[in-house]
Amino acid sequence: MADFSRIQDVNVLQTVNELLLKENERLRNENAALLKKMEEVAKESNSAVLQQELEYQKDLLARREKELFSPSTERRPTGKKLPEGDTPRRGHGPTPQPNLKLVEVMYELPTKNRDCPACGGMLVEMGDQTEDAEEISVLAKEFIRILHRRKKYRCACNGHVETAPGPEKLVAGGRYSLEFAVDVAVAKYCDHMPLERQVKVHDRLGLTTTSQALYDQVERLAVLLQPTYEAILAEVLKAPLIHADETYWQVMSNGKATESKKWWSWCIASQTLVGYRILPGRSTQAARDVLGAYAGIVMADGYGVYSALSREGKQPMLSGNGPKGFRLVNCWAHVRRKFVEAEPNFPEAAEVLDLIGQLYDMERLAKEGPPEELLERRQRLRMERSRELVEQIFDWAKNARVLPRSALGQAIAYMQDLKPGLVAFLEDPLVPLDNNHGERALRGMVIGRKNHYGSRSQRGTEVAALFYTLFESAKLSGVEPMAYVSAAARQALRDPAAVLLPSDFRAHREMGAV
Repeated sequence: MADFSRIQDVNVLQTVNELLLKENERLRNENAALLKKMEEVAKESNSAVLQQELEYQKDLLARREKELFSPSTERRPTGKKLPEGDTPRRGHGPTPQPNLKLVEVMYELPTKNRDCPACGGMLVEMGDQTEDAEEISVLAKEFIRILHRRKKYRCACNGHVETAPGPEKLVAGGRYSLEFAVDVAVAKYCDHMPLERQVKVHDRLGLTTTSQALYDQVERLAVLLQPTYEAILAEVLKAPLIHADETYWQVMSNGKATESKKWWSWCIASQTLVGYRILPGRSTQAARDVLGAYAGIVMADGYGVYSALSREGKQPMLSGNGPKGFRLVNCWAHVRRKFVEAEPNFPEAAEVLDLIGQLYDMERLAKEGPPEELLERRQRLRMERSRELVEQIFDWAKNARVLPRSALGQAIAYMQDLKPGLVAFLEDPLVPLDNNHGERALRGMVIGRKNHYGSRSQRGTEVAALFYTLFESAKLSGVEPMAYVSAAARQALRDPAAVLLPSDFRAHREMGAV
């Protein structure tokens, strides 16, 4: 297949696009004609096998057209209509902004306008009464030069001279402050702004710099925060249950996105922390490197490396050898997704989708009530209601008569292959129904990948994994990312081995110690 990624000329790309569209249209017409002939032959021969093959070809064509021309979505029509008069209300009124600094500006009536138009008397203030209106404004970001002047002291004997201590520096003798480096890291890995774009923003604000200078600051900051990064990864692996997922990550060759290699970003997440590793492969060994000696519960999709790893029983320990292994549970959202894809051409999939929907209804119902009783309510509902629903789902799959190669056949096979991991939630209220938490934890990296095309080197992947770990963990823990990373870096400047977890930072803030 021709590689069009190297074509830079817009006119050539437009011509190629027109030719490809014409070719797609020709192939669609040929497929439609062939399907029509097959349908006629099937009717004449009355062959059940041929009829199934025809349905498979129709399904295959529909899926290809959807991949080419339809928007990606997992939503499906419910057929439910709101009663008349129950139109959803839109929000109105200003949104409260309790986190913004409040600045009061008092307006006084000019003296010349204080004459009463009714009697000619003088208008006087009505005590403390005012008419108030709130306005959201912005203070422009500003770069400044700080001249640090360290006073010198000497003894009358001229035997000793002492200089006042200066500010803590990220780079000894460096020109940029720690706050500057954190700001660059937040812009790239939290707000997904490439360094080249930051250079342009800085230029508009009066600061002349280069993308290399910005990266140097970020890389030095990553060295400082390495112990905190490793501590977060270790803390995630202490959780009784973690979510695991992975997505591709580009590593550019010679700094060019068109010559990039596909690496993989691995994600492991607890409820309050998330850690990332970016590795060259997606193999069982890569998963072993990420999970290490973990021996709890892993929630994952149907990717085979997780099941292979869970079956090993023994894995190389981080130090020494010993029995270990994790328990694998699987994701109902991935199962549902495959039936959603099959439903347009196999309406019978609606039945199993409705049953899966009822599983989610039970999970939502369990959340209603005191949080401390959540696990108890969840276990009760799963035993009383969800177990029967799961039995109905697998009975339906067992009795379904479909071509194995069809979308519906593949969805059923996928579900049946993962049955042990799919039913595990019934016995353990700690196990969630899906891996959506893990997928959400990868969104930041996916957005960043789209904006700055990945990394330019292996060291770049390590820096990216570190900062995504710190920033996304801060978000999960409910603390402000910039404030957290600034505090962790400031602490590490004083003690290079110091570690500050988001939970510790939040506790310090609540006590007023940060």
